[in-house]
Amino acid sequence: MSNPDSALPASLLLARLRSGHSSSPRLTWYGPEGERVELSGRVLDNWVAKTSNLLQDELDAEPGQRLLVDIPAHWKSVVWSLAGWQLGMEVVIPDGGTLPVADVAVTADPATAPDAPAVVAVALPALAMKWPGELPRGVIDFASEVRSHGDVFMAHSDANPAAAALDTGTAAYSHAELVEGFGEPQTEGVRLLVRAGDGLGPALAKALGAWEADGSVVLVHPDVAVTEKLLAAERVTDAGAHQAD
Repeated sequence: MSNPDSALPASLLLARLRSGHSSSPRLTWYGPEGERVELSGRVLDNWVAKTSNLLQDELDAEPGQRLLVDIPAHWKSVVWSLAGWQLGMEVVIPDGGTLPVADVAVTADPATAPDAPAVVAVALPALAMKWPGELPRGVIDFASEVRSHGDVFMAHSDANPAAAALDTGTAAYSHAELVEGFGEPQTEGVRLLVRAGDGLGPALAKALGAWEADGSVVLVHPDVAVTEKLLAAERVTDAGAHQAD
């Protein structure tokens, strides 16, 4: 049984997202071809719980194992990172060189999938119910598998807050350091614009900081123009270091 005193900061953060103001938007995604996905705190937690259960129950993932997230900044790569942290895994973000060694790898391009004991293919379109086409032997289809997993996550074993939580290739953080060390502090209640083109690491740092401040994130694909109309429609209160296009 899980010990509440060993709860990880990421798990505590998710607990707050699914409780207070749980129906408020917490992560809004703008993708190509007019795609817009809005996840409330409750819905975001639900996706993370299902993904954590897939990791734990189907892939036998455990605290301390390495989870390679080889997906660009996207709402699904954010979900996978949170799921790994909730389970007590070390999330590994590729730095552009050779893909690092991991126990579980998730990828948007299974044709170039890394050599890992478990590989998961993630179709990025929001409405994808399965991977479009054939998958290499042994590769798991996230879209078709995740929905069968439970909406509530219960860890089979405790994770160590001092254990590694993130490896960006240039920096590393423990679970205890994740929210307040890696996360970028934000103004209370911020509605923060995050550019996906800046990379998954920066997107996660900004998102953790915004959620810790009881705020929300608008994550925008590089092909989407950030116009004054978009900023006004989303009620963005902080457009970050960039100016609107």
